[in-house]
Amino acid sequence: MVILIHIFVGIIALQHLLFFWMEAMVWESYGRKVFGGTREFFKSTKFLAANQGLYNGFLAAGLIWSYFIQDDFAFQVQVFFLSCILIAGMFGAFTVSKKIFWVQAVPALITLILLLINS
Repeated sequence: MVILIHIFVGIIALQHLLFFWMEAMVWESYGRKVFGGTREFFKSTKFLAANQGLYNGFLAAGLIWSYFIQDDFAFQVQVFFLSCILIAGMFGAFTVSKKIFWVQAVPALITLILLLINS
């Protein structure tokens, strides 16, 4: 089960690195392809997206950091960052799109459940 948890944490970290890259670096090109919309909208929201991307980068960094620490502290760090992702995914589902729940919140919830079962 520990290996499965490590795989899930890694996938979620990679997912948030992708969010960081898309929102902070290629919002006007790749972000527009993913979400669709006018060039003007993506140009006018690039700084908001970059800020949001930075937060996703922090979430990814926290999960990656958990691979380099030991014992109960790694568990606590994973629970904290996965809980942040779960809450952000639920908030995004209520305020932006239900798809965010499935893409962001559900993987974090599944991984949290596995972590708690394994502890």
